[in-house]
Amino acid sequence: MVMSVHVDVVSAEESIFSGLAEMIAVPGELGELGIYPSHAPLLTRIKPGSVRIKVPNQSEEELIYVSGGILEVQPNVVTVLADTAIRGADLDEARAEEAKRAAEEAMKDKTADIDYAQAQAELAEAIAQLRAIQKLRKQAGH
Repeated sequence: MVMSVHVDVVSAEESIFSGLAEMIAVPGELGELGIYPSHAPLLTRIKPGSVRIKVPNQSEEELIYVSGGILEVQPNVVTVLADTAIRGADLDEARAEEAKRAAEEAMKDKTADIDYAQAQAELAEAIAQLRAIQKLRKQAGH
């Protein structure tokens, strides 16, 4: 029998994933975190990127884009509380490319009255979404 842990990925709008996992990889602030059953308790912030979930008896990982949030690891439950969470299959590449371009343009325009921190955050989110799309394509063999 494969060891597993219960995983919940939720956003402000909805529950994105709830089920068992053999492993979960989460984009932590200081790098990717690999969480396995019986992991030590942990509470940390996460950055924009891909949450990968290895579901028992399923060859392909579940991929979920998160825009940031909190990771909580308890002995039998892993919870990802995301600001925004989108299933990998639901990501829109054209919209992410446009958001990236707009953020880059806003940061280049020195005369514009913009919030650079906001523009940088939007750029980071767009890049993270594009990376998630690339991972999904690689997984599907495209």
